[in-house]
Amino acid sequence: MFSLHVYQQRRDHLKALMPDKSLAIVSAAHEIIRNRDAEYPFRQSSDFWYLTGFTEPDAVLVIGPNQPDRLFVRPKNPDQEVWTGRRLGPENVQTQLGIDEGFPIDALDTELGRLLRDVVWLEYPFQCMQSSAIVDQAIKSKSIKSRRQDLLSHCADLSRHLHRARLIKSDEEITAMREAGRISALGHVAAMQACEPGMTEDQLASIVEHCFRMEGSPAVAYQTIVGGGDNACILHYIDRADRLQDGDLVLIDAGCEVQGYAGDITRTFPINGSFSSAQADLYDVVLSAQAEAIQAMVVGNSIKQFHEAALRRLTEGLIDLNIIEGSIESALEEKRYLPYYMHGTGHFLGLDVHDVGAYEDDGRPVELSEGMVITCEPGLYIDQRSDAPERYRGIGIRIEDDVLITNQDPDILTSKVPKERFDIETLMRG
Repeated sequence: MFSLHVYQQRRDHLKALMPDKSLAIVSAAHEIIRNRDAEYPFRQSSDFWYLTGFTEPDAVLVIGPNQPDRLFVRPKNPDQEVWTGRRLGPENVQTQLGIDEGFPIDALDTELGRLLRDVVWLEYPFQCMQSSAIVDQAIKSKSIKSRRQDLLSHCADLSRHLHRARLIKSDEEITAMREAGRISALGHVAAMQACEPGMTEDQLASIVEHCFRMEGSPAVAYQTIVGGGDNACILHYIDRADRLQDGDLVLIDAGCEVQGYAGDITRTFPINGSFSSAQADLYDVVLSAQAEAIQAMVVGNSIKQFHEAALRRLTEGLIDLNIIEGSIESALEEKRYLPYYMHGTGHFLGLDVHDVGAYEDDGRPVELSEGMVITCEPGLYIDQRSDAPERYRGIGIRIEDDVLITNQDPDILTSKVPKERFDIETLMRG
C-alpha cells in the first residue's frame, strides 16, 4: 500500500472533475466460489484499489464534492475472523486508510437513500457489475421514489475520468512497476537456466512462479503461458500439458504483481540451449522489429506509430524468408502478414495487465505521453498447418518488454532478462 496521501490525492482529483451535488459510487470485488466452499484467490477490483488501497472484499466507496469520503466495509466479527482472517472494520477506516468516515456495509442502503435525496448527478464505473447493481438498487429505493427519473437521466460513467487518471503513472506507481519488471525478469532468467528437454510445460511454469514468490511477489499478474514447439503459435495457450522436445523453441509469457501492478514479459528460447538456423532467422526478424518499435515509443508519436514500425519490419522479414511474396507496400496493403502476425504490438500496463486507457481520441490514435507504460511485443507464429516453407513450420516467437514513456529515451522496465540470441545461449550453457 502506498502512503495514504496518494489515495487521498486520487480521490480529490476525481472529485474536482465532478459537478456540484454529485455522488460517485465504486465497489470492491466479491469473493468468488471455486468449488463448494473454497474460493478463488481474491484479487481486488483495480478501480477500487486505485482509490483506496484497501484489499478486502465487499466494500463500497462513496465520494462527492464538498462532503466527506465514506467507506462501507464488513464489520469486525471475531467468530468469522477465526475462519477467514482479520477484518479492518468501520472503526479503523479513518486511521488505517485516511478515509473520512467508515460504516458497516449493512448501512449502505440506508445511507445511500439519505444521500441521494440531495444529489442531482450520479457517477459509477458502468462496466463494474457490482457498482451497477448497487446503483440500480439505490435508485429503486422507496425513499427517493419522487427523484427516481431525474437520477436515471443524470447517471454518468465514472470511468471517463478515472481511467484517464490511471493511464499516467505516478512516481509511486512507476517504482512498483519497476520492481514488478525486475522480479518478472528474474523468473524468466530462472526458466532459461533450468530448461531442458523432457520437462513439461507446467514444470517450467512452476520455476517461473516460484521465483516470483521467492522474490516477494504475492501473485502472478495473469495465468502463465508456456508453449513448446507448435503450442507457441497459440497466443493464449494455457494448457501447459505437453513435454518440451529437443530441437523446439519454448515461448514463456509471464509476469508478476507488485502492490497490484503488473509485469508482462515474453521470451522465446531454444529448449536445448541452441537456436537452429531456421529458428535464428525468424528470431532475428522479431528482435529487430521490437528494436525498431521501441525507438518509435517517444513522447509525441502516436500509439499507432510503433505498431506500424514493427509491422513493416516483420513484413519485410517474411518477404526476405520467402514466407510471403510481393513488394513490402503491396504486402502491407493486402495484409499478407496476417496469418503470421495477427495482434497489436502493445497494450497499456498498470493495475490491469491489459490496463485501462483509450487508444483513440475522436477516431485519431492517441499520442504517447510521459508516464504511460506500454508493452512492446511483436511476434511471428508459423504453425504446422501453414503454407510457409517447411523449415519454419511449428515455430512461434514473441519478444515482449514493458516500456515507460519518458521525455527522453524509452525506459525498458524489464531489461534484466536477455533477448539477444548470443546472450540467451550463453546463459543457458551456464
